Amino acid sequence: MIIYIDIDETICYHPEGTPDQARDYKFAIPILENIKKANSLYDEGHTIVYWTARGAVSGIDWTDLTQGQLEDWGAKHHELRLDKPYFDIFIDDKVMNVKDW
Repeated sequence: MIIYIDIDETICYHPEGTPDQARDYKFAIPILENIKKANSLYDEGHTIVYWTARGAVSGIDWTDLTQGQLEDWGAKHHELRLDKPYFDIFIDDKVMNVKDW
């Protein structure tokens, strides 16, 4: 299977009090339990693509920082994509909420 996994609020979170629109991604804190779950899927042979909307609104290229974070956090993956659109609600027949994961 090809599995797309979001980054912010899925495999990392941001310090309390950080406004959603003004996040400073360099302060993201890994959610090690969820990274372990994703790494298990990778180890089972699934293709893992981290897909984020970082920079979708600001136009800032967060590729280098994000790739470095994935490496530092030990997040195994095949691809990193920063072309996810910004949205408030995503409706799809194949979506799993991080709370249900």
